[in-house]
Amino acid sequence: MKSLKILFLTLALLAGALLEAKPRVHIIATGGTIAGVAASASSSAYVAGQVGIQTLIDAVPQILDLAEISGEQLVNIGSQDMNDEVWLRLAKRINEILASDRYDAVIVTHGTDTMEETAYFLNLTVKSAKPVILVGAMRPSNAISADGPVNLYNAVAAAVTPQSQGKGVIVCMNNQLLDAKTVIKTHTINSDSFEGGPFGIIGYVHDGRAHYLQAPLNRHTVNSEFDVSNLTEFPKVGIVYGYANASPLPMKAFVEAGFDGVVLAGVGDGNFYKDVFDAAVEAQKQGVQIVRSSRCPTGPTCLNGEVDDSRYHFAASLDLNPQKARILLMLALTRTRDWRQIQKYFEEY
Repeated sequence: MKSLKILFLTLALLAGALLEAKPRVHIIATGGTIAGVAASASSSAYVAGQVGIQTLIDAVPQILDLAEISGEQLVNIGSQDMNDEVWLRLAKRINEILASDRYDAVIVTHGTDTMEETAYFLNLTVKSAKPVILVGAMRPSNAISADGPVNLYNAVAAAVTPQSQGKGVIVCMNNQLLDAKTVIKTHTINSDSFEGGPFGIIGYVHDGRAHYLQAPLNRHTVNSEFDVSNLTEFPKVGIVYGYANASPLPMKAFVEAGFDGVVLAGVGDGNFYKDVFDAAVEAQKQGVQIVRSSRCPTGPTCLNGEVDDSRYHFAASLDLNPQKARILLMLALTRTRDWRQIQKYFEEY
């Protein structure tokens, strides 16, 4: 009888410990304004990527009420300096972490300049349904009204909310949750710079919990066929900006430099100036894949709309802006050179 009582007591203690166990969230820091330092609390001049990961964690002790927190410093740069090497390191590290039973979610602190690009890249290359949240700040860490601490708190809150599972990579800024495919930075300095484009936010954070309004329908994360585990570099893809009386020289320069693909940030529905169009047709004949996108902030670039894409073997970016179209084309070219298959990727991802 005594041994049974001891057994029941032990089981009760174990059950209590399991109930009290917090989710385990690992934060990977890459720098950015959230880790930036200004000359003074009221100054608009600052240097990004100055504060380390432990300082960021210590600045928001409330996150320890939500989760067990660990962290590492992958790099400490302004996100204008984000590059393929860091992307590869980041994707491989996240996949390594989330493959382990030790962690339930990953948060990436990141500069806002290229946050939407990193989010979309990870959305295509992370191989886990566990939450991956990107977070940053529009004001440096020592500003009068620094937004980094509340953004980080909300990111942790989203990471530990069960409904965040399977949503793909999410950007958490200004209390809002944004899908990696549609998120865009819309303002140079305002704290509410990030929006979900015409599709809106997918959720919001309130009182330490994420609340979702919709879920992404495009392929991502565990359903993505793109795999970077054995890659050390990417095909070279550039962007050519469209404008009135545009010069064909940038297009020709990319071709001469041996680039594998070019995205046109075209006017309107992805239209080319005539000289650029001729250069693009010639580039496609030489094996350089051309994807039409648009410099317009919203609206699709339609397949076979004002341009006969099928005739010239161009692809249309559909709902992707030029910078995200570049990422998808870059990954697509790791698998195929067939323009029809590349177009299919743009329809699915």
